Amino acid sequence: MSLRQRPRPQADRDSAPWWEAVRRHELLLQRCAGCGTLRFPPRAVCNRCRSLEYAWTPAAGTGRVYSWIVNHQVFLPSMADEVPFAVLLVRLDDGDDLLMYGNLVDAAPDVLRPGLPVEAVFADVDDETTLVQWRPR
Repeated sequence: MSLRQRPRPQADRDSAPWWEAVRRHELLLQRCAGCGTLRFPPRAVCNRCRSLEYAWTPAAGTGRVYSWIVNHQVFLPSMADEVPFAVLLVRLDDGDDLLMYGNLVDAAPDVLRPGLPVEAVFADVDDETTLVQWRPR
């Protein structure tokens, strides 16, 4: 299936700047202006100090596989030719409590193991949508 046929993520008030950066092939995290804590996913309030102030900062774009699923069920007919596929939960190298999801690319699911080093890659779906995916490094 083509990426163009997939459902699209919907940006909200907090994630819109993140999606705009991903479109430019940049991976960003929020950094709290009050305490300096990095956070993902984007949100309005810092979990540590409750500050509403933050800035966007570049992420390394690397991490390690924390967990994953290999999907064998065809939930959407347009994705039938991709089953099975792996969805990863990646612990970013930028911080222990920063976790990001994404599909596994450029490898078969049988290579997955806890702690596998991965790097972010960007998949341009169309002129408005880019997705973050992960490949082994």
